[in-house]
Amino acid sequence: MAGVLTLGQWLGGPDNVKVESTFPSSQKTYAYNFGQSISGWSFAADYQAVVVNTIAYTRDGEPNFTDSQVLGYFPSGNIAGSNIVVTSTGAGTVQVTHPANLYPTSAGILPDSRINVPLLVVSFQWTIPGTSGSPNTVNIHRIAKIMAWEPGVDPRDPTTIAGNNYTALV
Repeated sequence: MAGVLTLGQWLGGPDNVKVESTFPSSQKTYAYNFGQSISGWSFAADYQAVVVNTIAYTRDGEPNFTDSQVLGYFPSGNIAGSNIVVTSTGAGTVQVTHPANLYPTSAGILPDSRINVPLLVVSFQWTIPGTSGSPNTVNIHRIAKIMAWEPGVDPRDPTTIAGNNYTALV
């Protein structure tokens, strides 16, 4: 067995995750519309990169992780609160920016590879205060970003570079 967890087990299920392909140097802002007042809500975001042994693709070019196993991971980190902007408390709109270089360029990516692929998982969490003695409600939305090689990134297997803070699970 190549890993101890399937990708779905690591991420929390396929229905909870949006998947896209991007470069380590890319930055992107996502808009959330909760459709209600978000007064009193709190927000946080974090990230972690995992390495999966293989990624297959459907005929439509969509990633298929059915046979993917998590080989290992890199340390997690927090995304600064300044990257989470409430644009309207009353309307319930928030913008979350995933900054560039969350995946370190020194960690390596194999060019045009479908094996030992880094997958950056970004989690956006919102907490809704409980009322009348009920507990808070905590929700999480995840976006998995398939890291693609680009100039400036070590063109090497991320599982074999010494000193890059990679932890193997097998």
